[in-house]
Amino acid sequence: MLQTLRIRHLALVEELSVEFKSGFTVLTGETGAGKSIIMGALGLLVGERADKSLIRAGADQCLVEASLTLVDAASVDALLRELELEPTDHGQLVLRRTLSAAGGGRNLVNDSPVTLQALKRLGDLLVDMHGPHDHQSLLSPDYQLHLLDAFGHLDSSRAPYDTLYREQRDLAARRRDLEGDEQSFARELDFLTFEVKELEDANLEAGEDEALILEHAGAASAQQALESTTGLLDALAEGDASAFQALVATQQMLDRLSPALPQAIVWKEEARRAAILVKELASTIAAYAQAIDADPARLQWVEDRMALYHRLKRKYGVPTAELIHRRDVAKTRLHELQTRHERIAELNKQEVSVTAKLRQAGMKLRGKRKDAARKLAEAITAQLRDLGFARSGFDVTLTDVDPAPAGMETVEFGFAPNPGEPSRPLRAIASSGEISRVMLAVKSVLAAHDRIPVLVFDEIDANIGGETATAVGRKLAELATTHQVIAITHMPQVAVHGGHHYAVRKTVTADRTRSSIDPLDEPARAEEIARMLGGKGLTSVVLQHAREMLQKTARKK
Repeated sequence: MLQTLRIRHLALVEELSVEFKSGFTVLTGETGAGKSIIMGALGLLVGERADKSLIRAGADQCLVEASLTLVDAASVDALLRELELEPTDHGQLVLRRTLSAAGGGRNLVNDSPVTLQALKRLGDLLVDMHGPHDHQSLLSPDYQLHLLDAFGHLDSSRAPYDTLYREQRDLAARRRDLEGDEQSFARELDFLTFEVKELEDANLEAGEDEALILEHAGAASAQQALESTTGLLDALAEGDASAFQALVATQQMLDRLSPALPQAIVWKEEARRAAILVKELASTIAAYAQAIDADPARLQWVEDRMALYHRLKRKYGVPTAELIHRRDVAKTRLHELQTRHERIAELNKQEVSVTAKLRQAGMKLRGKRKDAARKLAEAITAQLRDLGFARSGFDVTLTDVDPAPAGMETVEFGFAPNPGEPSRPLRAIASSGEISRVMLAVKSVLAAHDRIPVLVFDEIDANIGGETATAVGRKLAELATTHQVIAITHMPQVAVHGGHHYAVRKTVTADRTRSSIDPLDEPARAEEIARMLGGKGLTSVVLQHAREMLQKTARKK
């Protein structure tokens, strides 16, 4: 249920917070007081589009926020998980939306940002809003079919038909794709033949291009290392001017010098040891050089292979994995074109088989829809009797059609408001009061079949009065036994049936107009009902009548 609605800087509202309760709540007030702002705020929270003209003059932004407690949060939690959001905490949900005067705004669900589309999807599970013009949806054949399937719980019955219909459409599309112009197919065949050959000749492997990059880096390093070790060996021992040769020459010179210089013997020994160290170092480096795998031919092959991958990726504009996928798709398409006449025959055969199954599923669904249509017509007729159509008739007509996305029949809701008159399609009814009551009857019938917790009605009692308005009030109160119902009304006969009553008022302070909303208890509620009965000039007679209406309604409850 909707627990709290908070509004700031929206139209006439400067700051407003309303605590709602379960059951039936009525909102009343004089024309222009701001009752429609409540509907507008709820509309924003369930994903309706808006613009900055809604922001109160002088404010930088407006905010609307709603707190809800869900008895059954399963469907909402499932959607939240789909949207990669945390599920509700024991059914607690907070929706918040801001609009900025500078443009843009934010949508938050439990403080997590969401798109407007996500907010709308959540709103569809939470609030069912019916305004003065929403009955137009009831005139749509698609919406009527949706209502019929909802009433009959036919989602599971419709699923096999939907699957087969999609399969048939896919087969038909594939068949048509192979029945095109011969010249176009010839051009495509040539192109695919070249493409498949090029990609198959390349012998592509997933991940090979990355492996080649690593191997090339290693091979290049090996070549550089081999070149460096060759230079080191020349410098140490293998070159004519190597360190080893210099030390050998040094020993020879010191040997000749030793008779005249005894210290030369010690120096010669040090030079000999140095020569041994240089020779050992050269041997170590030579052993390392022999272990280096620096095959110039392999390096050239790697570079050529890398260039091939680079050329193909640049040509087709996709990475290696997609090149392989493109090759496989092209091979499949090439095979289809090469054997297209056989494929067309096979697809025709499959399409005939699927169409037969589709018609069987459609006939099965039709039988269930006919049964549901009869029961729905009876149920809505019974509700209309409660709403002042004592001898009216309501019917649901199914017309057979070829297989279509929604089934093999169209639906037409018909209504005969007066005895002796033939039933006419709802779209032919001119009275908005009649349509509003039909919508209320439909809502009453379907209330037990949906899980939307909050039903909001804005002036559903327009263009009716007297006993009919009383019947509408009773019906809304009945709906409130299974749903939270909020109704904006101008009719006292409706307002007295509310379990909770709020008055929306407009005041002018310091040349600024402000709307406010206040809960009404006795005696304020009787005064509001009296105002609705007789205008501003309250008399004791009107006030007494208002009290009697409230007392009479309370006794009937």
